Amino acid sequence: MTRTSRTFYWMVVPAFVLFFVFHTIPVLQGVFYSFTDYAGYGDWSFVGFDNYANIFGDERIRDSYLFTFQFAILSTVLVNILALAIAVGLNAKIRFRTALRGIFFLPNVMSILVVGYIFNYLFSYSLPYLGAKLGSETFSTSILANEDLAWLAIVVFAVWNATAFAVILYLAGLQTIPTELYEAAAIDGAGAWRQFRRITFPLIAAFFTINMVLSLKNFLNVFDHIIPLTDGGPGTATESISLVIYRGGFQGGDFAYQTANAVLFFIVIVAFSLFQLRILMRREVRA
Repeated sequence: MTRTSRTFYWMVVPAFVLFFVFHTIPVLQGVFYSFTDYAGYGDWSFVGFDNYANIFGDERIRDSYLFTFQFAILSTVLVNILALAIAVGLNAKIRFRTALRGIFFLPNVMSILVVGYIFNYLFSYSLPYLGAKLGSETFSTSILANEDLAWLAIVVFAVWNATAFAVILYLAGLQTIPTELYEAAAIDGAGAWRQFRRITFPLIAAFFTINMVLSLKNFLNVFDHIIPLTDGGPGTATESISLVIYRGGFQGGDFAYQTANAVLFFIVIVAFSLFQLRILMRREVRA
């Protein structure tokens, strides 16, 4: 064994051990407990697939899945539209381009919980004040207390927070496009929109795929954005799957039941991610 291979070996082993101990073992334990009636403490016994069967008849879990997927799909679409538009604008030859890139990235480095409470104040006091001044009955009261509109506040906050990272990825993709292509297209009479459709978007297709997959995965796991805004309310109107798993598993004594829910949710996320990759990568080939 050469010195280089030994060095590589000793660099990989510690990381592998840490990952196995703090990630793989807990995951396997969780899968094991999902087949029991373990409450998180005390004795337990095997119940087979009863936990998984009960999930499909649980109305609260069904509602959380519906809310989570509606929120995740809408937020993913909005984030990628906004991020791509901002990235194209920042990639253009404008003044203070570097400073603007830093400003647009700020939401990604700020604490979600801290900023969430600021958004809570805005939606609870600032927006109702403006709504009352404009004579809007809908927005003259806090939308966070409205079962039909509370989810909009979470979407606005989540999109504002996530757009920053997506912008950085799109900017990285735009940097790979040779400027000669745009110069040639301009000479041929292609306008800005045609250049975007024929040059920009096809050449950053891989970055679009990455952003779509990461955005959907992150939004399906939404948790931090909900706590400071609605805490899952009003009632259970804005409870995400992650929030239900946390409350039921760690606060409600349904550890094994919610672990089964977590295992099922993991399978769903993997399935959706693979489906996304398959569809979007086909589009890359066509582009």
